Amino acid sequence: MVKFSKELEAQLIPEWKGAFVNYWLLKKQVKKIKLSRVPKQPSDAAGDFGVSIFDPVRFVTKRISDMLFNFDNKTEIIQVKSKIMEDGDEEEIYETELAQLFSSEDEVRVFFEALDEELNKVNQFYKTKESEFLERGNILNKQLQILLDLKQILNDRRWKNYGSKSNIPSVPSSWSSSPRNSNFSTESLAESNTAPTEITQTSEAIAALERNGVNFINTTTGGKTKKGKPKTAMRIDIPNTTPTRTITAVTSMLWEDLVNNPKKDGPGEFINRKKIQCAEKMIRGAFVELYRGLGLLKTYSSLNMVAFTKILKKFDKVSNQQASESYLKAVKISHFISSDKVVRLMDEVESIFTKHFASNDKKKAMKFLRPQQNKDSHTVTFFVGLFTGCFVSLFSVYAILAHLSGIFSPSTERDYMETVYPVFSVFALLSLHLFMYGCNLFMWKSTRINYNFIFEFQPSTALKYRDAFLVCTTFMTTVVAAMVVHLILRAKNFLPSQVDAIPGVFLLFAVALLVCPLDILYRPTRYCFIRVIRNIVCSPLYKVLMVDFFMADQLTSQIPLLRHMESTACYFLAGNFRSHQYETCRSGRLFRELLYVISFLPYYWRAMQCARRWFDECDVNHLANMGKYVSAMVAAGSRITYANNPHSHLWFYIVVITSVVATVYQLYWDFVMDWGLFDPKSKNLWLRDELILKNKSIYYASIALNAVLRVAWVETVMGFHRIPDVESRLLDFLLASLEVIRRGHWNFYRLENEHLNNVGKYRAVKTVPLPFRETDSDG
Repeated sequence: MVKFSKELEAQLIPEWKGAFVNYWLLKKQVKKIKLSRVPKQPSDAAGDFGVSIFDPVRFVTKRISDMLFNFDNKTEIIQVKSKIMEDGDEEEIYETELAQLFSSEDEVRVFFEALDEELNKVNQFYKTKESEFLERGNILNKQLQILLDLKQILNDRRWKNYGSKSNIPSVPSSWSSSPRNSNFSTESLAESNTAPTEITQTSEAIAALERNGVNFINTTTGGKTKKGKPKTAMRIDIPNTTPTRTITAVTSMLWEDLVNNPKKDGPGEFINRKKIQCAEKMIRGAFVELYRGLGLLKTYSSLNMVAFTKILKKFDKVSNQQASESYLKAVKISHFISSDKVVRLMDEVESIFTKHFASNDKKKAMKFLRPQQNKDSHTVTFFVGLFTGCFVSLFSVYAILAHLSGIFSPSTERDYMETVYPVFSVFALLSLHLFMYGCNLFMWKSTRINYNFIFEFQPSTALKYRDAFLVCTTFMTTVVAAMVVHLILRAKNFLPSQVDAIPGVFLLFAVALLVCPLDILYRPTRYCFIRVIRNIVCSPLYKVLMVDFFMADQLTSQIPLLRHMESTACYFLAGNFRSHQYETCRSGRLFRELLYVISFLPYYWRAMQCARRWFDECDVNHLANMGKYVSAMVAAGSRITYANNPHSHLWFYIVVITSVVATVYQLYWDFVMDWGLFDPKSKNLWLRDELILKNKSIYYASIALNAVLRVAWVETVMGFHRIPDVESRLLDFLLASLEVIRRGHWNFYRLENEHLNNVGKYRAVKTVPLPFRETDSDG
């Protein structure tokens, strides 16, 4: 049977851990009470015979006497008092008054003081979160009403030409009685020959929507009415007052400026419909998050109730008193148990969501509101083991064939290294990164770091650590199998142009698999990856999310991979695999310039993300972070220049200076900003107050390992470029692999720090931005 303390730790909401009952502290208090009640040494009255044989009889007699004579004189051990706060709000504060039988025991008094403190803490947190969710629910109801009004207007085609009475759309009856509909101008509609009542209702409807941030724009469509007036069309413009994607906003504005004569179902209306669809999606997502938050609060209430019940039962068992009954009465009438607002709001959200977002299909609505997470399958574990074994076997075969065929001999090494090495090293580095990510997922899950919430992944489709290992092992097995086939065909004396096309075909197959539209092979993850890469490449046009800059940091550790991709693309696109003219892609001014560009790009993208975050958030720390990537670009450029001029002493000193500055900058940012360590005031020496891993020595070892792997640039200035080509390539691959391992190691602590920041602010539910201004006042 699992102890409740472990069950509570497994089920509690990590971000709200500090708000839960401190069950472990209360258990320690109960243990102290138990130790204080351990029978002392036999008194003198017991004589030399130790404990009297009549002691059990006396104990039973005393218990019966207590039950008979004290039954009607039970003293309540808790008294609920209310006091008025300074701001006028009434708040219940629970205080325990001990009966006479406990008044002389300090341990019992300390226990109930701690119990009162925990009960008040739980109540206050529940009230705060409940009020937040109720307020959010009210805002979403207003947003939904605006959306429904907008859809009603847009669905009526007669807004295109409303110059006559017949062109006025039907107005929902709710608008005429809405308290929002008053004191608005009707000049735009007063010119038409319409009935006064219809004009007033329509203008009030428009005014009510404009009041909430929706603009109606009159544009000339061309042509004239029967009375000679120009025909006009009404288009709806929802302002970008929320952090939406910038490139979408810019495209929308430019497109609307270009379209001067919108026709029926034309671009103008298409954009309007797109905006409303986007607004509907945002509101739907906000309802889903609200429902999730309400479910978490309901879980919070039930778990705390069970915790109070369990700890009071332990106290009764230790103290031989029935004190839990009277205390639990107060717990059951406290706000976090007695309030039914959360349950009623959940029912209301279910009803609204089913009606407006699921076409009255309750089952469909529940798929959105309560998505079922895919259970871990033993089939995935089986294939991970199978492909791991296949990879080891195939790699052994490859090593034997490579030795027998002599591909690393001086006569053939250049041929092999220029055609096969760049492609397969790309997949090897990518597979290693996937393996490290799988390790990260495993560690995050083991330590209950909510990575899905931090990255804003959908739990139902997010990649799990077993899935990451499956993709990794499948990838590597396929890569090594292709390498073995390549060696066998070379040994069979196939034409080099045919054999060396295998890596290119393999590369094309991998790209086709990545963009495959079929719902197979983790399509949500593949498309999420493509979308994130798009956001990175288009920096700073897109608003930067956590997953965007996290992935951009991964790319800064994969510069060798990008270089290999560039050389491979050049090799195959130029058709050099037929003639084996390697110099085209390995020499010349263009190659050197591309080398600089590829080395700069990941740092440039990351720097632009920092600039965008500074622009959005006005936080100077983002500019300081951007300086880190600028220093890395300078250091990378210096190393490339020195590699092209290895005998230049000036560039040698420039490389050393710029690399030292960049490394110190990066180490400081790693330890202090990204990991949150090196706090001089921390209770854990040079770490931080809150640590997820219990063994502190792991953090110190991680600091040392990260520092050592950060100085791998020393290879650039140690003359390793003079070693033979094969050994040089293998050394480059080893250093690139070490950087990938360092990045995977960095990932865990980076997300640990982010998780602890969320815990400190009790952020367990993301706040979805809403499309309309959250105000209902004039002006």
